[in-house]
Amino acid sequence: MALKKKPVNGMKDILPREMEIRDYVTGVIKETYRSFGFTPIETPCMEDIGNLSNKQGGENEKLIFKILKRGEKLHLEDAKEESDVVDYGMRYDLTVPLSRFYAAHQNDLPTPFKALQIGSVWRADRPQRGRYRQFTQCDIDILGEPGNIAEMELITATTTCLGKLGFSGFEIRINDRKILKAMASYAGFKEEEYDEVFISLDKMDKIGLDGVREDLIGHGYAADTVDKYLELFRLLEGKTEVADALLILQDKLSDALDPAVAEDLKEIAVAVNANKGADFALVFDATLVRGMSYYTGTIFEIAIPEFGGSCGGGGRYDEMIGKFTGSDVPACGFSIGFERIILLLLEQDYKIPGSGSRIAYLVDKKMPADRLAEIMKEAATARNEGAQVLVVKMNKNKKFQKDQLTAQGYEEFKEFFAD
Repeated sequence: MALKKKPVNGMKDILPREMEIRDYVTGVIKETYRSFGFTPIETPCMEDIGNLSNKQGGENEKLIFKILKRGEKLHLEDAKEESDVVDYGMRYDLTVPLSRFYAAHQNDLPTPFKALQIGSVWRADRPQRGRYRQFTQCDIDILGEPGNIAEMELITATTTCLGKLGFSGFEIRINDRKILKAMASYAGFKEEEYDEVFISLDKMDKIGLDGVREDLIGHGYAADTVDKYLELFRLLEGKTEVADALLILQDKLSDALDPAVAEDLKEIAVAVNANKGADFALVFDATLVRGMSYYTGTIFEIAIPEFGGSCGGGGRYDEMIGKFTGSDVPACGFSIGFERIILLLLEQDYKIPGSGSRIAYLVDKKMPADRLAEIMKEAATARNEGAQVLVVKMNKNKKFQKDQLTAQGYEEFKEFFAD
């Protein structure tokens, strides 16, 4: 039987053109984030299955690639439940591994600790445009900083990075889990019902207010409670300025919302808008939920018009590290949508700025050894001067060869003949 040439479903081979852009984007990300004081770290691709299945990862916990125990530890014939055969899992994001990393090395790290982590993650998801089963995540996190300076830095660093990659006119949507809970409480939902309510709310951009109403009533919630809840969103329609939206919410939620939550968001908006490193809008979005259960406060998301969906997001998760240590540590992070950024750049036929000229030396197959050595020396000189030089034997069909090299980005050709 012939071996299969295609990669596993939901995973992909990366061709040279894309790899070149990925390397460049990674370099821009690292350079930008380091300028904000973030320190690169790395964690393993596998985690203990208990860490990944701690009811903090929302829907992603249903998408874990689980790993069978190995060798003498695996006893399939005696297995009665999953834990008898599974001990590890492939990480579905970088936040859970970071939290474990910080818990293990806290005494050796500064406070606050500003972490930069880029690596592959795996989710048994349904593949679609910009979504794969293996993909790269790029996270920055600030651990040990309880104040909103963490959110200010994370948003400013991320938007600065996007600006350097040529993106403009995008939005950073912002909300707070405490505001979501206050709105639900105001309407009369019980605390144990919040997660289910937020799942319905998260569909707003796809099914609209009427669709969310139908969904919530379909789950058995009283119509008057649902209508009171959705009336808040009607009042906020068109109110995207953070201060304007919060003015309405503070009036309506005076008994349910801590005034400090609104003031924190206002301060973040003022600081971010005053220090823009790119052309974007910071907008309040009361329907922004973020799927992870571990978020405890501010949440945010990147919306780039060319993609039509989220291109990254994050928020505050002050209780995650405490799951490992027994003592909560303030934490906030932002993950840029690396794969979707790459997809957009490829679709735009992105040209890497400032790259040196590309020259292809086409050498006659009958070239004498001494002359070939001279050509190689000439190529080395050109490389030292900043050019990218490919030395390759000349094909009989030079036109086809040049067309292929042109598609790879080579702009100049030099031909060397034996005669």
